[in-house]
Amino acid sequence: MINLKEQPHKRFNPLTGEWILVSPHRTQRPWQGQVETTAAPVGLQYDPACYLCPGNARAGGARNPNYTSTFVFDNDYAALRPDTAPGELNENGLLVARSEKGICRVVCFSPDHSLTVARMSIPDLEKVVHVWTGQYRDLAAVPFIQSVQIFENRGEMMGASNPHPHCQIWANESLPNEMLKEQTTQRAYFEQHNRCLLCDYVSLELQLRERVVCENENFAALVPFWAIWPFEILLLSKHHTPSLEGLDRNAARDLAEILKRITTRYDNLFRVSFPYTMGFHQQPADGREHPEWHLHAHYYPPLLRSATVRKFMVGYEMLGSPQRDITAESAAERLRAQPEIHYLQEQKQ
Repeated sequence: MINLKEQPHKRFNPLTGEWILVSPHRTQRPWQGQVETTAAPVGLQYDPACYLCPGNARAGGARNPNYTSTFVFDNDYAALRPDTAPGELNENGLLVARSEKGICRVVCFSPDHSLTVARMSIPDLEKVVHVWTGQYRDLAAVPFIQSVQIFENRGEMMGASNPHPHCQIWANESLPNEMLKEQTTQRAYFEQHNRCLLCDYVSLELQLRERVVCENENFAALVPFWAIWPFEILLLSKHHTPSLEGLDRNAARDLAEILKRITTRYDNLFRVSFPYTMGFHQQPADGREHPEWHLHAHYYPPLLRSATVRKFMVGYEMLGSPQRDITAESAAERLRAQPEIHYLQEQKQ
């Protein structure tokens, strides 16, 4: 038997078909980095210089309406465009390029510039979930769209260009790399076992309970066995559904609730507005049935030991394979231990 707490070992990621090196003994190294908090004060509810706040002009020249809830618009500087002309380059199979059409949108979660997901109310987050579902449905219906990627970059550390609570949606005419990997592995598992890979995985994790962080009736948040980032979380529907469209009202509310619980725990871990990239993976938008696909979201946060010590991919990780010292089990234990009352609320009490 492998000693997962002390012995160097590899862990297999069945969603990507790749391995990660885990070195738990390295946490005993004498240098652990600074451990300090850098809690930023809560900002203004309205920022006249913010291009996402209600009534303000955006960088592209359009002016936002005085929205009072959520607000969706086509990205002024979209990475993908729906009118891209078809074209292809192939020089002896060595220089290969192909045009890519798509649609990019921005979803503002709230008119309040100062908020984050962790500090929004569950009813307001539920509105965001319904907007996501509607956007997925509308974009998936566009004939040339194959993939709808909903993702949030939180914090300057993760490349967020604006602190206003918002996310992006990129809809492609082909499957991006990570989606293609998960499509391949989930389909292969379904063909071999006639069961869903992530249905089996979440069932196993809920039995073992070592890596579960929090859960409700319809969702479970856990540190995946194959996690790469120090406090990575995989958010899974407990019931099989291939996309957000499959959620009923109770499940949509449960999704809103667990989004708040996850991000509150993150903030409380180092008492800072925790940076992360979060994104949903759901079935391809190709009009076909995909019984192999299971709705889930990935959280990739970069903080390692404190609010100021980050995780970078360097050395062996860039040249060999991803590697981590903090095991998934210890990360889950630390996240479970965090209260679900936000530290800023505690300071007011």
